[in-house]
Amino acid sequence: MPGINFEKVIFDNLAEGLLHDYRINQRKSLIRAERSVGHLKRFFEGESVPKITSPRISQYIETRLVEGAKNASINRELSALKRMLNLGAQQTPPIVDRVPHIPMLKENNIRKGFFEHEEFVALRNNLPDYLRGFVTFAYKVGWRFSEITNLTWNNVDRPQGIVRLETGETKNDEARTVFLDDELKIIFDQQWQDRKKHMAFSPFVFPNRKGTGQIKDIRGAWFKACKDGAIGRKLFHDFRRTAVRNMVRSGTPERVAMMVSGHKTRAVFDRYNIVNDADLKAAAQRQQKYLEKFAGTVSGTVADFKQKKESAGDS
Repeated sequence: MPGINFEKVIFDNLAEGLLHDYRINQRKSLIRAERSVGHLKRFFEGESVPKITSPRISQYIETRLVEGAKNASINRELSALKRMLNLGAQQTPPIVDRVPHIPMLKENNIRKGFFEHEEFVALRNNLPDYLRGFVTFAYKVGWRFSEITNLTWNNVDRPQGIVRLETGETKNDEARTVFLDDELKIIFDQQWQDRKKHMAFSPFVFPNRKGTGQIKDIRGAWFKACKDGAIGRKLFHDFRRTAVRNMVRSGTPERVAMMVSGHKTRAVFDRYNIVNDADLKAAAQRQQKYLEKFAGTVSGTVADFKQKKESAGDS
């Protein structure tokens, strides 16, 4: 059997192989992969695969940096490139003879955005009615945008106040169950009653403005509400971070909070359990209160210093 002429294999062949792999395996990040391939294609389209070397990849990185792309975005594109090269090398017979070293960029992508409660209220009050229950659910449980927009009444047990996503309906492919609090029970009951206003009942718990289809894009209403509520530019994903922080602050065990929000790894969860100045101030105050228990027995407490100061003033 004649061997493969590696010089005749071009980037486009590998790109299509990658997207085919995503499609047949029903990967949820297909859209992101298509976006990464689009950026890579502008640089490598028609290029012979053996010419895709480490120096050539470094040129791609430099080009994307000049274009203003963030390190995290470039790394996703490089990961797509590495994946398509590996897929080519794993074929029988292989169509890639070697996978070059692909340097990854350092990322500082720990996001710090979250909602204080008054900011959330301001946002909600300035959103259209059909989005208010939608954002309240997001604020409290921290689910991803697509997980909430895809939520149907088949996932809801209203009498028990339970919402459940089955395996395959979540990003990490793990089933998830949440119990609704009193406010969310009222919201879900209202959403159910609102279905009667429309001729065709929507299967979605939070339908679009017309009440008949799925919510697709809320950016226009979202950014207008941010502006009208004078809360600055917020992201929907800030709800995810906020829900985690609020659950932990309220005393919910971290393991349980991870089960509610759907965080699979500890490292990612830690990134969202954000500490701000108020947290640091509260920590200092808790320590002070703790140490004051030892006033008179351990030097250096607030009570000791006050006593010394008063004594010095009397002398």
